[in-house]
Amino acid sequence: MKRILVAGATGYLGGFLVQELKKQGYWVRVLVRNHQQATKFADVDDIFIGEITKPEQLSLIAQNIDCVISTVGITRQKEGLTYMDVDYQANANLLEEAIKSKVNKFIYISAIDGEKHRNLKIFQAKERFVDKLKQANLAYCIVRPNGYFSDMGDFLQMAASGKVYLFGDGEQKINPISGKDLAQFIVEKMTTNINEFTVGGPDILSLNQICELAGSALDKKIKIIHLPDTLRKITIFTLRHFTSQKFYGPLEFFLTFMANSHIGMCYGHDHLSNYYIELADPTYKRK
Repeated sequence: MKRILVAGATGYLGGFLVQELKKQGYWVRVLVRNHQQATKFADVDDIFIGEITKPEQLSLIAQNIDCVISTVGITRQKEGLTYMDVDYQANANLLEEAIKSKVNKFIYISAIDGEKHRNLKIFQAKERFVDKLKQANLAYCIVRPNGYFSDMGDFLQMAASGKVYLFGDGEQKINPISGKDLAQFIVEKMTTNINEFTVGGPDILSLNQICELAGSALDKKIKIIHLPDTLRKITIFTLRHFTSQKFYGPLEFFLTFMANSHIGMCYGHDHLSNYYIELADPTYKRK
């Protein structure tokens, strides 16, 4: 497979993915929403401009493409778009074009343990698309990454105040992964016949350890305050019943995700401790 279409190229993971594909010599087409976004991709081979949520704008997007990789998804619902509009329907639009153009393979980047949490609004949409992809008549691969390094910034922000709040005892374990490492993993597994991967970074860390890493990066002594898990459950219940889906969706996801351990196959070389040190350094500008 030499000709790759990347959807979601303007996002955190998508940018690293395009870099890695070009580094390894692949021909790359990216989907962007407008000409302004197109200016970010000087080194790609082809740029397709269109709204992924509007199927009429995607005609022939997958023409002469061997493999489609979609990182398309949202954490916060905005611009009038819901999880179902983007995480499900937008990806379904792309899949239909891939089928029409007889693409060899479709790779979808979902999230760790999504299949276990279909009750969450964000995962309802993601897993509905996973089901559709599995039923399609083409080769597929579903990659379920752990939390991205970019998602771990909240811990650093809390640590900066001197106090970090966790639900439960804080011994829940995760192995977050950098965008660079995940991009390398996806490209590495692109030609495999295995249909599903759950992957994380090289370090398995408890939430308490992550808080300590954040404090260390800031050279600051922090206090970790453990809140009763009952409070977390009450918060989720209250959000679901008294706020809009647009408001509670990302909070519901975060509060549920952080209640349990989520461990993927250990992969990569980037460490969260170094990421925090880089973020804490005001002279460092992360690319």
